[in-house]
Amino acid sequence: MLDKIKTLSKQTLVYGTSTIIGRFLNFLLVPFYTNKFHPGEYGIITLIYAYIAMLNIFYTLGFESGYFKFASTLEVGTPKQNFTIPFVTILLNSIFLSAIILIFSTPITTLIGLHNFENNYVIYSAFILFFDALVWVPFASLRLHNKAGKFVTVKMINIGINVGLNFVLVLGFRMGLIAVFISNLVASIVTFLLLTPEIFRNLSFLYNKKLFNELWRFSLPYVPAGLASILVLVVNRPIMQFLTDENTVGIFQANLRLGIVMVLLCQMFEYAWRPFFLNNAKEPNAKEIFSKVLTVFVGFASCILIVTSFFIREIVNIPMPSGKHLIGTEYQAGVYIVPIILFSYLFNGIYINFMAGIYIEKKTKFLPFITGLGALINVAFNFILIPKYGLYGAAIATFFSYISMAIYIYFVSQKFYPVKYDMNRVLLINLVNCVSIILFYLIFYQVIPSNIFVKIILSAGLIFIVVYLSDLMKVRKIFSKR
Repeated sequence: MLDKIKTLSKQTLVYGTSTIIGRFLNFLLVPFYTNKFHPGEYGIITLIYAYIAMLNIFYTLGFESGYFKFASTLEVGTPKQNFTIPFVTILLNSIFLSAIILIFSTPITTLIGLHNFENNYVIYSAFILFFDALVWVPFASLRLHNKAGKFVTVKMINIGINVGLNFVLVLGFRMGLIAVFISNLVASIVTFLLLTPEIFRNLSFLYNKKLFNELWRFSLPYVPAGLASILVLVVNRPIMQFLTDENTVGIFQANLRLGIVMVLLCQMFEYAWRPFFLNNAKEPNAKEIFSKVLTVFVGFASCILIVTSFFIREIVNIPMPSGKHLIGTEYQAGVYIVPIILFSYLFNGIYINFMAGIYIEKKTKFLPFITGLGALINVAFNFILIPKYGLYGAAIATFFSYISMAIYIYFVSQKFYPVKYDMNRVLLINLVNCVSIILFYLIFYQVIPSNIFVKIILSAGLIFIVVYLSDLMKVRKIFSKR
């Protein structure tokens, strides 16, 4: 069992290294944007990318997940057919959807609350969506076949071009907001071109009707499920714009991005987790392994939550060139939401853990109900809480949505693929997280002195408890012996 956890950890590290570097490069855009654009302008960028995230679901139709399932087992069709059918389906669908956006770009611009002169943002978004959709299956193929080196290289090139062009076009050519979308489009096109050898190598001209039907049946639930998941992530931005203004949206987004460390952990874990549990599902001690993985994940994520929460003030005030800070001073008014956001993302990681059972047993039909519940809770609580509590309300709504999805998927997964998780340890660790957040607010509102030494002592004590509860030291000793 411990060898398996070690393997998962190594895979997580491989993808994680690139993800950390890539996300760090991307995160450089946060201080850049918050120091170059005022909150209203950053709010516009945030809103458009929220809509892009939602539309991505309709472009890919869940076929990336379908590819993963059927290409890993080859239940139906050949390896090339398992690649070609989802890729070509996404291609044809993307051509249709981008054409619709281009034809109706002006009314779409008005519909999402932008001015007519901002129509170009919508046009660029149509092309970004098209090229981004075409690389989902090729990237999934690289992951499935353990081509981590190529996966990492292409991802890094994409991020490097995007970040680099942002700096060149905004600082050098002073192109303003449009530079954000031009940079993204160029990066997306280059990524597609780099993956064309992978695409042509895997294409087949033999149609397999049975495989197509199986893919549709498996993948279709991912459309409403994926849409609901994205709504959980981004729906608060349009709602916030409706209830407040673009300035509030910009401040919220900047502080939301400060949860990057937890987002990184969840993303790098998910990259390694899906192929890991698929490859190990038939092992005699698979369920025992999955149980241990959850405890270790929650323990490690909790350490991140504690450290980031206690030292968020110091983090946002990291000095940048020209007397600036990591986050522009106009945006720091929302820093108090960060611990809640971190806790929300931690429950997203728990949700990812519990997804194994549903995936293994092919019960994806339940995903729309699970994520749909999260989306409904998010929408409802945003409308209820934002008018009264502002950014607090949006953060709390996000937390409620993630914890509801984690609880729901736990019970569904246990019904079809029961695993004896050590829930006592998991609950105790999360109790420590609650204490950490309470202490943060006592320090933030100066009930407890915000002395750096007080923070070090409190965070060290809480981390010690988490490490003990999650057996992280035991796992570390295993690695040190090998």
